Amino acid sequence: MTKTSKKNPEEKNTHTMRGTVVASKMQDTITVAVERYVMHPKYKKYQRRTKKFLVHDAGNTATVGQSVTIKEGVPRSKRKRYELVVSS
Repeated sequence: MTKTSKKNPEEKNTHTMRGTVVASKMQDTITVAVERYVMHPKYKKYQRRTKKFLVHDAGNTATVGQSVTIKEGVPRSKRKRYELVVSS
């Protein structure tokens, strides 16, 4: 989590994540898969967990396969709660 920013007071405590675009068929919306590694509590083995997020992409700039950074934003629909920050 990002701490409170003195430069922009609107961006306090925003959660950013890095993921890969897996779908961009909707208008102004992309689907981003975010992977994380979690240790199993009993067997102590690391497992890969993937979760998909709907992300607002104004202008449809991202394409499938791109690595992107997303951040929490205002809710735009029932499932869309994130915004595109950087696409590389």
